[in-house]
Amino acid sequence: MSNKKYKKLAVAFSGPSNSGKTTLIVKVSNILQDRGNKVCIVKHDPKDKARFDTPGKDSDKFSQTGANVAVVSPNRTTLFKQESSSIDELIELFGDFDYLLVEGLKTLPLPRISIFRNSLDEKYFDVTDAIAFDKTINSDDIPSNIDKLDLNNPEEIIQWVEKNSKRV
Repeated sequence: MSNKKYKKLAVAFSGPSNSGKTTLIVKVSNILQDRGNKVCIVKHDPKDKARFDTPGKDSDKFSQTGANVAVVSPNRTTLFKQESSSIDELIELFGDFDYLLVEGLKTLPLPRISIFRNSLDEKYFDVTDAIAFDKTINSDDIPSNIDKLDLNNPEEIIQWVEKNSKRV
């Protein structure tokens, strides 16, 4: 039993469809885990599009009943819950972790990096603490009160996360 003290830092990533949110989160998560950190990821699915199982499989049949279903195997637990969860419930469920990376959920009061390629969407500015962008964006168009990060430099983004994340 290790006495590791978990950091429990949370940060959110937002941006329009196909801006590179998932790709960036995967890169950041891999680097953090390579350094020995425990990482949890929450993805917001506002249109209810995510699918966890194949039709016809037992776990799908169970979840079709409307019940909450947990699928436990030697290497993972998958939870099918029939109602939305608050971020606090998810934090409770995950238990110990170093980093919680949230994709979406703009209303959550978390430090937030918005990701843009090709064009900026100003409606994100109010909820954004930093913008990660590539060379298709003119940095002069980003308000001066928002930190500017290189979308293609996950190390720089991790440094920002270390400094600005919210302890949860």
